[in-house]
Amino acid sequence: MRKNIIKDKSFGFAIRIVRLYQFLISEKKEYIISKQLLRSGTSVGAMVREAEHAESKSDFKHKLSIAQKEINESIYWLELLKETNYLNETEFDSLTEDAVEIIKLLTTIIKSTKANIKNER
Repeated sequence: MRKNIIKDKSFGFAIRIVRLYQFLISEKKEYIISKQLLRSGTSVGAMVREAEHAESKSDFKHKLSIAQKEINESIYWLELLKETNYLNETEFDSLTEDAVEIIKLLTTIIKSTKANIKNER
């Protein structure tokens, strides 16, 4: 069975986000921004999973486009947490590197899918 890189990376990112959320609420007593990050950071992998069983190539592209928006939103919340001193530079850089890698993968897959859809017409 072929390895699904985007599935693995988005799931790994979700795990890191859940752990960060647990840390932020227990140690830093930050409940609002961390909840927003929890929602967007975990929905990336959920949309990738939904895309696995898409009804069409257009549906597949749509679900991955939503995942792309969610990972971008996650970067926003991470930036906000860093700028408000809830995350240090190292924590921020590590999580953001993962998020940017996921954006790049999603962008490549979406572009390829668009090209496939266009070629079928």
